[in-house]
Amino acid sequence: MTNISILDPSASPLDYYGFELRRHREAAGLTQKQFGDIVNYTGSLVGQIETARKLPTDVFSERADAALGTGGLLSRLVGLVLRSQLPGWFQRVAELQARAVEICSFETHMIHGLLQSQAYARAVLGTLDQNNLDDRTAVRLARQSIFGKAEPPVFWAVLSEAALYQEMGGLVAMRGQLAHLLGFENNPRINIQILPFSAGAHAGLQGSFDVYRFSSDPTIVYTEGYGSGHPTANPDTVKDCSLRYDHLQAAALSLRDSAELIRRVMEERYGKQRDADVDPVA
Repeated sequence: MTNISILDPSASPLDYYGFELRRHREAAGLTQKQFGDIVNYTGSLVGQIETARKLPTDVFSERADAALGTGGLLSRLVGLVLRSQLPGWFQRVAELQARAVEICSFETHMIHGLLQSQAYARAVLGTLDQNNLDDRTAVRLARQSIFGKAEPPVFWAVLSEAALYQEMGGLVAMRGQLAHLLGFENNPRINIQILPFSAGAHAGLQGSFDVYRFSSDPTIVYTEGYGSGHPTANPDTVKDCSLRYDHLQAAALSLRDSAELIRRVMEERYGKQRDADVDPVA
């Protein structure tokens, strides 16, 4: 167990958060239990956050700021804390996503992390590894906070039709995920197109990739390997992938037709009627 008396606030963003939470709580003359009662969490959880053994959430941080009068300090820190928990090789990518003014993504077989629902993300992250699954899921979903900024990026996503059929987490999770995608239907900054099976050979056969564009910095292309990421600003690579993305968008269904396909798959493949048709007896 971490000794709170020697917790080093410079060790990590999580340690700094815990240090500041404890400092402000003690300045307010509150025990962990008293503070927990105020913010509607257990004193034990407060202690775990203060000793950097548990990740704080946005809701916890908002309540803590309100209770301690910290002027939003903890809410400002929580994004940094969660980003610091990402795998080291991915932290740079999360920073690029947070700074981009436009993100263009192509996914071959699954829903992009910025569009994942909680149940879907949990199913993906829990494959072969159930350790700290709640925290790891929260960290992934925290990346989606970029869409809540005053000026969020414009996000273009081309998803292979296969991503709608690759079942992650069961019928209920998939139904929820597709409903989550449809929730962006009227959001002009989040645009989802489906590349249908009928497109045949296409410009994305070499694999998934992202293109990040910025207001003043060079465009960056990001590809991903097993346990590693590969961002590059090489002009030839950027030019090639930008052209490929133009062709993928041209081959994909329109925004309206894509939404209709998502809705049809959600109802026909993951609809409640299918749940009723499943025989519970093997």
